[in-house]
Amino acid sequence: MENADMQRAVETVQAARRNPSQKRSRERVERILSVASGIIEASGSDQMKMSEVAARAGISIGSLYQYFPDKAAIIRTLAEHYNALGRDCIGAALEGVSTPAELERAFSELVDTYYGMFLAEPVMRDIWSGTQADKALCDLDLADARANGDTLAAAMMRVAPGREADKVGSAALLIMHLGEATMRLAIQVGEEKGRALVDDYKRIVLREMLD
Repeated sequence: MENADMQRAVETVQAARRNPSQKRSRERVERILSVASGIIEASGSDQMKMSEVAARAGISIGSLYQYFPDKAAIIRTLAEHYNALGRDCIGAALEGVSTPAELERAFSELVDTYYGMFLAEPVMRDIWSGTQADKALCDLDLADARANGDTLAAAMMRVAPGREADKVGSAALLIMHLGEATMRLAIQVGEEKGRALVDDYKRIVLREMLD
């Protein structure tokens, strides 16, 4: 991976807001993000207004703009948060994998965990549903898929070290990207059909991973 891609994507988001150095400022940022999450969960990001965020966070609109110049900056910061949680989850699940059986079990459980997160987190669903309309979010999404693809590729190479690394890396990136698309589709069709789609995705990609 393209650690440079990930770094550039994160820097793009960080450049859009003030980087708080003091404890009070960090706490204010956390309060802003918590308020924004509550509004998005209740009404969706389209309905979120900067004035409402400021009022609910107990700060002036000018103070809010010091940290986040616009609504998009808040949404991208929340996206960063969820992406980081996902990377940690994937890294922890695949870290000790060294056999085909371990890879199959770990990946299957990981997909189920991700689907559960989508079902449980309306803010995550809202943000990811709008990814294609925001270039900065698209860049973050791609950098995140590459990072997760690298993690999966490393596990696949441990399981089958004789495979061609470039092909494994390409397949792993595609698997992770298709996984996100599957989750979005699964949410749209309802839980029963969504679960069937998730199971189909696991069956298809596990054949590629373990081949």
